[in-house]
Amino acid sequence: MSTVRSNARLLLIDDEPIIHEVFGELLAETHYALDGAFTAEEALRYLQDRDYDAVLLDIMLPDRPGEEVLAEILRRDPDLPVLIITAYATVDGAVRCLKAGAFDYITKPFQNEEVLATIQRAVRQRQIILENRRLRQEVEWTYQFENIVGKSPRMREIYELIHRVAPTRSTVLILGESGTGKDLIARAIHYRSQRAQGPFVVVNSSNIPVELLESELFGHEKGAFTGAVQTKQGLLELADGGTVFLDEISTMPMSTQAKLLRVLQDREFMRLGGLKTIKVDVRFIAASNVDLEALVQQGQFREDLFYRLNVITIRIPPLRERWEDIPLLVQHFLRKYARENNKPDLEISERALAALVEYTWPGNVRELEHTIERAVVLAQGPVIDLDLLPEHIVQAARGVRAAPIERGERRLSFRERVDNYKRALILQALREAGGVQRKAAALLRIKPTTLHEMMKRYKIRFPEPGPDKPFRNT
Repeated sequence: MSTVRSNARLLLIDDEPIIHEVFGELLAETHYALDGAFTAEEALRYLQDRDYDAVLLDIMLPDRPGEEVLAEILRRDPDLPVLIITAYATVDGAVRCLKAGAFDYITKPFQNEEVLATIQRAVRQRQIILENRRLRQEVEWTYQFENIVGKSPRMREIYELIHRVAPTRSTVLILGESGTGKDLIARAIHYRSQRAQGPFVVVNSSNIPVELLESELFGHEKGAFTGAVQTKQGLLELADGGTVFLDEISTMPMSTQAKLLRVLQDREFMRLGGLKTIKVDVRFIAASNVDLEALVQQGQFREDLFYRLNVITIRIPPLRERWEDIPLLVQHFLRKYARENNKPDLEISERALAALVEYTWPGNVRELEHTIERAVVLAQGPVIDLDLLPEHIVQAARGVRAAPIERGERRLSFRERVDNYKRALILQALREAGGVQRKAAALLRIKPTTLHEMMKRYKIRFPEPGPDKPFRNT
């Protein structure tokens, strides 16, 4: 059982001084903080200025009926537990307060242990509600777009698609190499949908033994198979009202695919060994790191299931195809792990950043994150340089040159260093392409329009226009 924190604050609203004395003595050994109000108006001022974990409200007040005060308190904070103080003669009024939203009531004369237990229950409920609210806000913040790092044109297209798809009921298929962040995209869709308050249940069939997968997914009845000693709800049932994320759907056995197809079609299924049809209201998001269409052609994935899943498709580009996002990701992970390791002033050198941008990242964003975490943990000075990067990354970046961090009399900001490096990369590509923008864009693996926009942003003109050197854009 969870414990109630010792600094919980209570508000007592009662016009009798003796009641204030009784509660003061009763709570003296509990470490609860107790504020006292003798009128409704005084109490409402307290509630405006301070946060409380529970309120003790006398149903008979001199200036306003207790039921009106209860309604006002719950209007301001519907989750604040209110305990009604009543005498036996006014129990009917207390019951009306319960129906109006009061947590419980206590009667005069008080039974000390009973009163303390009731207060403790009220305070515990309040703190559980606040903790759940905090966790919900934390989760929702985590999966906002700002935390799916990337401003490249490809990522902006994905953000727009998420924005349009999230409010609907449509099934979504997310495709991308391992480590590209398919789970983050799935969670972003869920937490921006009308199901955000419902569960987000992950089913990764590659992590569940084949013989247990259907039991995990659909649940089972007692005695359905050897070892089924009791009835068990499946993940689909637990996800009712929320979202099911079918991660690595390509690894699901064909026999299970057939049963999943029925759920997608009818939103109903039966537990293993069961005879009762269970209906669920769930949204499905599936993800795969392999080409499902190719698997269909090879007979390794059901064609009908593929078309059921392939309603809205989001393709996440590998990191090597959105290299312009790498500096932003580096900054994001550097800030995250520097804070976790109490190294808030840690920076990365420009040549280390250049090496990270040059590397092709077969493990995508996940590999980059682990690389930055390792460098932060190993760093002993204020700057992450090449010596803190894995040797294979440094070797892959041979020939990349970058200016040192210090320039002139001031230290360049991270953003300035990133911009300088992007400018240098574009100029290098233009030189190799003989000034032809389309060829330079192909070398950089970006669209010509993107290159053109970046050249305008960084005021790049290559070569410098002159009477004998016209600027080429062919």
